[in-house]
Amino acid sequence: MSEGFTEWLRSRSDEQLRLLAMSRPELITPVPANVPGLAARAGTPSAIGRALDRLDGFTLAVAETLVVFPPGELKAAIRRATGAAPGTDAALTRALAVLTEMALVDDDRHLAPGVREALDPPAGLGQPAAHVFRHDQPVAVKLADPGAVRKLIGQVGPQARAALDELAWGPPSGRVPNARREVSVETAQSPIEQLLARGLIGAIGDDTVTLPREVGLVLRDDRLHRDLSPVPPPLEGSARRADLAARTAAGQAFGFVRAVEELCEIWSVDPPGVLRTGGLAVRDLRRAAQQLDVPEWTAALVIEVAHAAGLVATGGPADAEWLPTPAYDAWRARHTEDRWETVARAWLTLDRVPGLAGGRDDRDRLLNVLHPDLRRGAAAEIRRRVLSVVAATDLAPSRESVLARLTWERPRRRGAHLATMTEFALREAEVVGLTGLGVMSPHGRALLAGQKAADPLAPLLPEPVDHVVLQADLTAVAPGPLTGELDRWLGLAADIESKGGATVYRFAESSIRRVLDAGQSAEEILAMLARHSTTPVPQPLAYLVSDVARRHGRLRVGTASSYLRCDDPAVLDELLADRRAGALRMRRLAPTVLVSKASRATMLDSLRAMGYAPVAESLEGDVLITRADARRAEAQPIRQVNGVFAPEAEVVTAAIRALRAGDAALLSRPAPVGEPGGAVPRTPATATISALQEAIRQGSRVWIGYLDSQGQATSRILEPARIEGGYLTAYDETRAAIHRFVLHRITGVADVN
Repeated sequence: MSEGFTEWLRSRSDEQLRLLAMSRPELITPVPANVPGLAARAGTPSAIGRALDRLDGFTLAVAETLVVFPPGELKAAIRRATGAAPGTDAALTRALAVLTEMALVDDDRHLAPGVREALDPPAGLGQPAAHVFRHDQPVAVKLADPGAVRKLIGQVGPQARAALDELAWGPPSGRVPNARREVSVETAQSPIEQLLARGLIGAIGDDTVTLPREVGLVLRDDRLHRDLSPVPPPLEGSARRADLAARTAAGQAFGFVRAVEELCEIWSVDPPGVLRTGGLAVRDLRRAAQQLDVPEWTAALVIEVAHAAGLVATGGPADAEWLPTPAYDAWRARHTEDRWETVARAWLTLDRVPGLAGGRDDRDRLLNVLHPDLRRGAAAEIRRRVLSVVAATDLAPSRESVLARLTWERPRRRGAHLATMTEFALREAEVVGLTGLGVMSPHGRALLAGQKAADPLAPLLPEPVDHVVLQADLTAVAPGPLTGELDRWLGLAADIESKGGATVYRFAESSIRRVLDAGQSAEEILAMLARHSTTPVPQPLAYLVSDVARRHGRLRVGTASSYLRCDDPAVLDELLADRRAGALRMRRLAPTVLVSKASRATMLDSLRAMGYAPVAESLEGDVLITRADARRAEAQPIRQVNGVFAPEAEVVTAAIRALRAGDAALLSRPAPVGEPGGAVPRTPATATISALQEAIRQGSRVWIGYLDSQGQATSRILEPARIEGGYLTAYDETRAAIHRFVLHRITGVADVN
C-alpha cells in the first residue's frame, strides 16, 4: 500500500472521513484499527469494485481517463470526449469532488492504489503495445509515437482500415486463424497480414489478435469515450394532469389494500397448503387470482407483499398452510391510509421479485410464489432507483427512458436482469398505488423520502360509507367503499357481482346460509339490513331470509374420525362398558356400529392394547394392508430481509473517533514485532474485565481491541450489557447490532469520550 496514499488519508478532516465512510460503508465494517488499516482496506479489489459500481457514467469516464492520460491533460481529454458540450467543466469539477470524497482520487488527481488495475483496460481499449509485444521490440517503440501510428495506418488498404475501425471502439480483440504467423510488409497478402506486418494489431494467442492501446487512441482521435455526455439522458414521456394522476394513484392504493384484506379473509377460512419445497402451488395462485378478480401476476404481488408485511405466514399442523397472522387483525383495524403505508413500505423494501413467479430458473424449474428462489439481492435497490428516476420528473416516463437513465447512473451494474426488473418495478408501482398514470404521486414521493406517506394519501381516499341501497332483485348497491364492519358482514351475507365506483352484491340461498352458519338468526339478519339500508328491506329479500332460516338446521352433521363395525352386538356392548375405552369417546349409531372422534390409527392401537385384534377397512369394506407413511421435511418459514445496509450517522461518528484514537496510538509508539493489525487498545486482562464491568454499571460506551478468528486486530465501539460464561454481550455501534464477544480475544479497553 502506498505510503503517500496513507498520509493523504491521515490528513483528511474528520468530516471528510465521515463522508468517505458514508459513501463506502464497507470500509468501516468492522472499524479498522488505524489509518493504515483503512488505507489497506480501501485498496482491496472488492472494496474498489463496490466503489466503482456506485459511480455514474460521467464520473466513471473521468476515472477511466486518468488511467490513460496524465492529470494535467484530464480537462482537455474530457472536453474532447464531450465535444466541449455546455456544462462539461462544471460536471468535471463535481466528478472530481465525488472521486476525491470516495478516496478513489487524491487532491492532485492521482488515482488511489488499486484503482488503475480495477479499471484496466479502460473504455474498451486494448492492452498497451509494450504488453502486446515485447517492450524492447522496435514495433512497440514505434507505436509510442502517434505520428508514426498515423503513418502506418495510412499505408494499409481500405479493407484493412475497415477492420481497424471495427476494433477501434471495442471490443479490441478478434479471432484470426494462425495469428502468430510470420509476415512482413513485403510478403503481406491479406488485409489482416497488412495489419500484422505493421504491428497495428498483435497476436495474444494462437487464434486471437488485439488492437494495441496506442493504435486505438489514434483511431479515436485521442477521444477515450464516444459521445460522452456530462449530464444524464433526459427523461421522455407523456404529460399527465397532476391532480388526475394523484387521484388515480390513490384509487390504486385503495384497491391494493382491499385486495390484501380480501386475500387474508379468504385464507382465514380456506387456507392453501405449503409446498414441500416451500411456496404456493400454481393451482392455489390461479384460484387466488380468480377470487380477487385480478391477473395472476397481480395476485402474486398481493400475496408476496402480504407475506413481506407479516400479514401472512405458515401455520396450521406442522406449518402446512398459509394463514393470516395476528398482525393482520391489528392491521385491519387501522385507517386505510395507514394500512396502505404498511404494505407499500413492505413492497418498497422487499428483497424478492414477485414478477418472476410462474417463470423458470436456470435449471428449468418452476418458480412458485413465496418460494425462496424468488429472492434477489439487488431487488430492493433497483426498485428504489427506478422510483427515484420516476420521481425526478412530472411526466410519465417511458420504460426505455427510465432504463437509459438507470444505465447512465450505474453503468457497471447494467445487466441482463436490469431491463426486466425495471419493467416489474414500474408496473408494480402502479398497482400498489405509488404512481398513477405513470406519474409519481404525492404519497409515493413521501414514502420514497422516508416520510409519513399516510398524510398526503388520506385526503385523496374516498370516505367510507355505512349504508347500501337494497333492491327488489335481491341485490345491494354500495355507493362507495364500506366501513370495515359492514364490508366484512356484507361480504359474508352476499356475493360480489361487480366492482367499480359502486359495488353490487347479490343475495342468494348459499350466502344467507353462510350468515346463519356464523350464528346469526333471521331476525338479526333483517335488523342488520334495515339498519344499513337507505330503503326498506324488499319483500323478496325478507322472504328469502325467512325461508332459508326455516329450513336451516333440520339435518345435523357431526364429526367422526373412525367407526367400529362388528357382527356381534355383545362385543360392542362389552367395549362400551370397558373403562379403558373411555378415551375413545365412542357412540353407538346402530346395534353393530360405533363411531369415535379418535383417528383410525388411534382406534386400532387402543383396541390392540386392550387385547383385541381389529383390522382396518376401506370405505368399500375391504381389509387394508398398511405400510409406513413416507416422511417429509417440514417447510421452513420464508425469511424476509428488507432494506439495504446504510450506516447511521452516530455509528459513523463513533467509527471515525475510534479510527483516530487507534492511529494516535500507532503514531505514539511503534507496534511490537509480530503484533497483528497494528495499534489497538491493549490493557491487562484484569484491567480489561474491570473496565468492562464499570462500563456496564455506568451504561457508558467503550472502545475495545478485538482479535477475529484469523488473528486480525480490529476496533469496536461497544455498549456493554453483561459478562457471563466467558463472553461479553454488547451493542456493537460499528455494526449497529448486538453481538457476543469472546473475552480472551479482547486485547484491551479504552474510553471513547
